[in-house]
Amino acid sequence: MTSFKSHFLYDRRKRSGIIFLIAIVLVVIIFTIWYTPEKEYVISQQEKEVIHAFQSQIDSLKRVELVKRVPKIFPFNPNYITDYKGYTLGMTVEEIDRLHHFRKNGKWINSIADFKKITKVPDSILNKISPYFKFPDWVTQPKKRKSKAKTLWKSYDEKGMLNKVSLEKLMAINGMDSLSAIRVIRHIQKIGGYQMDSQIYDVYGVHTNVKKKILNEYTVKEKPTIDYINVNTATASDLSTIPLVNFDLAKEIVDYRILHEGIRSLDELLKLDGMTTYKFDRIKLYLLVE
Repeated sequence: MTSFKSHFLYDRRKRSGIIFLIAIVLVVIIFTIWYTPEKEYVISQQEKEVIHAFQSQIDSLKRVELVKRVPKIFPFNPNYITDYKGYTLGMTVEEIDRLHHFRKNGKWINSIADFKKITKVPDSILNKISPYFKFPDWVTQPKKRKSKAKTLWKSYDEKGMLNKVSLEKLMAINGMDSLSAIRVIRHIQKIGGYQMDSQIYDVYGVHTNVKKKILNEYTVKEKPTIDYINVNTATASDLSTIPLVNFDLAKEIVDYRILHEGIRSLDELLKLDGMTTYKFDRIKLYLLVE
């Protein structure tokens, strides 16, 4: 009969090796459990101050960026509020529709009270947006009755050429001082000459009565050659070269053109935020639509 020998029977040498292996494993486990890592790196006070200053700078830049992202509200005529404009102002669809329905009948809103009555916006919204309402000058500044006293104005033929007036001739006008005369000359040269008499009222620092006296002696007889700017192809940089147009308004014109896929009439510019009738009358002298 064949004897059976188990595979799990080892001699003394093999058993010693197994016991030694188990002992090594136990030592490694105990070392892993009870091992205390080295002390964490300690940041010095000077390093903490540098990190704090850097973090403060990052936080400051974040705050500046958040302020830039807040939509700005410029003065605007409430009669021309579009759907998008009304949405940004916090108006509901119903309130915007009431305004558009009122305007379709050819009627105009001439006061804050009219706006509230027609749109029925809540006071919380009205108090927020009404300070930015910009009504036409004929609404806010009704024409005063003309004085009966007659002013003797020279005829067109009697007047000199405004675009070629000299400093000496301006100084000869009653009430003119040297600083005002210099400002008028510089303004004419800056914009390349006037296209109409009323542009003299854009001169800063000269009294209105003095400007009227100038126009009683001089008028625009020879208009300057103007390189008109096509509002449908011009860049914001091109538009910002026009008198009374800053870069923000120029960018707004470009954005409006892109949004509406072109500008068909210069009168559309009156719908822009920050555009006044006075400013529009000046700007349109240098623009064309093609």
